Amino acid sequence: MLKFRISILLVALLLSNVRLVQASEGMWLPLLLKSMNEGDMQSRGFKLTAEDIYSINRNSMKDAVVHFGGGCTGEIISSEGLLLTNHHCGYSQIQSHSSLENDYLSNGFWAMSKEEELPNPGLTATFIIRMADVTWKVLDGVTESMSEEERQKLIKDNMEKIKAQETEGTHYDASIKAFYYGNEYYLFITETFKDVRLVGAPPSSIGKFGFDTDNWVWPRHTGDFSIFRIYANQDNQPAEYSKDNVPFTPRHHFPINLNGVEEGDFTMVYGFPGRTEEYLPSYAVDYVLNVGNPAKIESRRTSLSIIDAAMRSDAKVRIQYAAKQSRISNAYKKWIGQSRGLKRLKAIEMKEKVEAEFTAKVNEKPKYKEDYGQLLPQFKEKYEAVKPYSLARDYFIEIFYYGPEILRFASGWNTLLAEATKAEVDEAKLQEEIEKQKRRVKGFFKNYHQPTDEKLFAAMMPLYQKGVQANLQPDVFTNLVAKKYGNDFEKYGDFIYGKTLLMNEANLLSILDKFSGKIAKKMKADPAIILTNQMLDAYWGKVRPTYSNLKNDIDRLMRTYMDAQRILLPKPNYYPDANSTLRLTYGKMEGYNPADAVTYRSYTTLSGIAQKYIPESYEFDVPGKLLDLYETKDYGLYGKNGEMRVCFIASNHTSGGNSGSPVIDGEGNLIGLNFDRTWESTMSDIVYDPTICRNIAVDIRYVLFIIDKFAGASHLISEMDLIHADLAAKKEAERAKIKAELDKEREERLKGQ
Repeated sequence: MLKFRISILLVALLLSNVRLVQASEGMWLPLLLKSMNEGDMQSRGFKLTAEDIYSINRNSMKDAVVHFGGGCTGEIISSEGLLLTNHHCGYSQIQSHSSLENDYLSNGFWAMSKEEELPNPGLTATFIIRMADVTWKVLDGVTESMSEEERQKLIKDNMEKIKAQETEGTHYDASIKAFYYGNEYYLFITETFKDVRLVGAPPSSIGKFGFDTDNWVWPRHTGDFSIFRIYANQDNQPAEYSKDNVPFTPRHHFPINLNGVEEGDFTMVYGFPGRTEEYLPSYAVDYVLNVGNPAKIESRRTSLSIIDAAMRSDAKVRIQYAAKQSRISNAYKKWIGQSRGLKRLKAIEMKEKVEAEFTAKVNEKPKYKEDYGQLLPQFKEKYEAVKPYSLARDYFIEIFYYGPEILRFASGWNTLLAEATKAEVDEAKLQEEIEKQKRRVKGFFKNYHQPTDEKLFAAMMPLYQKGVQANLQPDVFTNLVAKKYGNDFEKYGDFIYGKTLLMNEANLLSILDKFSGKIAKKMKADPAIILTNQMLDAYWGKVRPTYSNLKNDIDRLMRTYMDAQRILLPKPNYYPDANSTLRLTYGKMEGYNPADAVTYRSYTTLSGIAQKYIPESYEFDVPGKLLDLYETKDYGLYGKNGEMRVCFIASNHTSGGNSGSPVIDGEGNLIGLNFDRTWESTMSDIVYDPTICRNIAVDIRYVLFIIDKFAGASHLISEMDLIHADLAAKKEAERAKIKAELDKEREERLKGQ
């Protein structure tokens, strides 16, 4: 049966690829561009080949694109390993180097020599060396008669063998990712560099201009970039940080187009989009729209109101909570826009229409009915069953990872306490854990403000209690919070924060200096640790097992449903969902009409920053020097026709993880730096609409303008390969000459025939 399905699938795909993709939708695997996209791309204005984008035989664009920190994208822009990414991608590194004395968030940072570049422990930059379709190897031995547990064990064993074989004798790493819900598998051979240093970042008044108000919206005027440099050992290979390391020499780096991009010009984005779910059934979309998003939005609205007020009232708190606030607010506003977009597009009805078409196809043949007839009813049953567990999981994530920090801090003591209370204590291991905990304590209190945390506790715990089904809550809620405190979490919080040993840095370090089994037993009775462990027990014991089982059932159904859709409803753009692997998307620079009587131009300029300027505003203040440059129109090489462009939009299908991705023109030059989507586009992770979905990019000329004219870091510009207008014209003339010669040669050959 498995071979039968694969054979039908291959035929369907071959038939579907006869037609070209009509819209800019799609996140395409670079490995498959030659067979699936090259012609379409060239018809839209791409002047190179798929081999220029991805090749294992020669240097190509893939060799200049990195997975930055595991969550963003970056690109190499010089032969000395200079790396460009978003300001918000480098934000936690900028914040970690900041203090009241050296406030790099407010004032920016620029290393005027390589010696001044700042190391960032734990930060990585990962290149893709090559990728390969290993579906047949991964599924070797898999049969229809296997249980799901047997299937997954065999697949895991096969994957481990493949990875070991492919990396033997090299310093490379390997990963294998499932595509189309486990119908296909691809291998990724990677090279990860661990010495990545901060080189430059504009002040937040440029890098985060507009802050939360402008986040996810257009028009945008944000200089969302930061600069790092990759260092390697003397053999140009990855190495841990060392003063002896040297700037990395890349296999490829992007030339920079100073001519810019205009309305209708071809654009492409090359990066690591995080996660999309384009093929979900209607029941899943219904949960997102009517259950999950409302709960998460309420949680983050509550936390942001407290954190924002604290940051505005205290400069130290502003630095301490800057990265935390950014992480919380980004998804918060995205979910609001996503819900609006799903409602606007009537996404549930759209999915139901696909399901009706699917059902009609299923009913055409007895074999289809036998294989796929129960899929949709089973989806309905499973999504209804998983709903309370999904909601409990959502609330747990919001409270534990984005709520009061005392919970996460308390959970980090369990390993040490367990080690210290063993029947036979390993003194060496215990001492190792004590030293680790000392470092953790110092790091925690550097960015912690107890009054803010207490307010978060009092405000967010009731949301968790109200939203999570009673039988899935921690026992302490019933046994203590309800009986003793009448479900008053402010009073319960006073008890927790007042009695815990965890809120005094000096006291904790003193305890760790004389740590013993007796102290460990006392700490196990700490009210903050008790609460935290009961919340963890409730999640891992009451929520997670059932959630995982039902989710596994749903994933199995999705694997079959995805397979069935590609067979019964063939179309040209069954691109795989994003899963943090390297993808390319392409479109063009273009504006859009988000609402009746509203038309957006495709680019913004520095004049828009001056128009938004509000002195001493948290979000819209502007550095005096930038205003001076605007007033004098001192734009250097980077302005055009008396204006300084700042951002532009294009119809490239992007997602989270594409932050920092290079935006590239038809000749392979860098023209911008992707950093966001429009608010109307945030539903594109589930449903894509080519008429309004737009990615937002910083114009590369604004990046260079800030580096050169604002920061005075012209030594960085000198590292880059800049394509000037006269050089571009020369290249175009050379291309035209070659084309004319080829045309003449073709004509003569035809005459000879």
